[in-house]
Amino acid sequence: MPMSDAARAQWQIHLCVLLWGFTAILGKLISLAALPLVWWRMALVTALLAFVPRLWRALRTMSARQIAALMGVGVVVALHWLTFYASIKLSNASVAATCMALGSVFTALIEPFAAKRRFAFGEVLLGIAAIPGVVLVVGGVPSGMWTGIAVGVLSAALAALFGSLNKRYVDGADPLAMTFLEMGAGVLMLSIAAPLASGFIPLFDAPLLVWPDARDFGYLLLLAVACTLLPFALSLVVLKHMSAFNAQLAINLEPVYTVLLAIVLLNEQRELTPMFYLGVALLVACVFAPVVFRARVAAAA
Repeated sequence: MPMSDAARAQWQIHLCVLLWGFTAILGKLISLAALPLVWWRMALVTALLAFVPRLWRALRTMSARQIAALMGVGVVVALHWLTFYASIKLSNASVAATCMALGSVFTALIEPFAAKRRFAFGEVLLGIAAIPGVVLVVGGVPSGMWTGIAVGVLSAALAALFGSLNKRYVDGADPLAMTFLEMGAGVLMLSIAAPLASGFIPLFDAPLLVWPDARDFGYLLLLAVACTLLPFALSLVVLKHMSAFNAQLAINLEPVYTVLLAIVLLNEQRELTPMFYLGVALLVACVFAPVVFRARVAAAA
């Protein structure tokens, strides 16, 4: 029996989440500051896509309005990644990834406006249910990491915004063209904003054009291809067959993958308390709650 588009989308989004689980690990391993790290990540993806002939054919079919809208989304993506990696540098990979679970709260509030649909009361409640988990996470880390948590929450809001906007514009657009325009716009924005905002906005208080050493460049290339280009384009395909909120619920599993990877690869469990892991468990429960509820409804029907 062939797999339905909806079922395939579920498998695809979880593959994306698994790959995204490595982004925080690589962000911790790369010695660059958040600003040049994000610039290199987006620049490498843009450069790699420029060699794909299909991309240029797709771009020729897009209107100027579509291109401008997607470039605007790219600015939001760049700001999300900038705050995400700043959160990692200010705390650690586990904490920054866990903050992303708040994305479901923000998505429940933002997507109805972006997608021009009615509010789903159940989605709002489920998003709010994630808040106690985040409170436990905050209480389970040293106070020196709280700034990293605040920046991580901002990153989650930006992720919800660009996810909801991508859902609005994804129909009829080529995923590779969307990725190219968003990544390219991010590179352009960071290149212009870095010298202008330096000294005014702390996130931009770092040299932009820093040439990475061989080790960092290898990690950046892995980050660009395996953790950005592949899952970013695939996630746009997924959004054709599921809502931004359901996709965000699956993305809430990213902290689980990241925490497990951080324990194995970075030995981060020494910095965290049982309260932190209880908070992560509550966030995971929020992911599976709608799945269990729908299964019971289907069984009762």
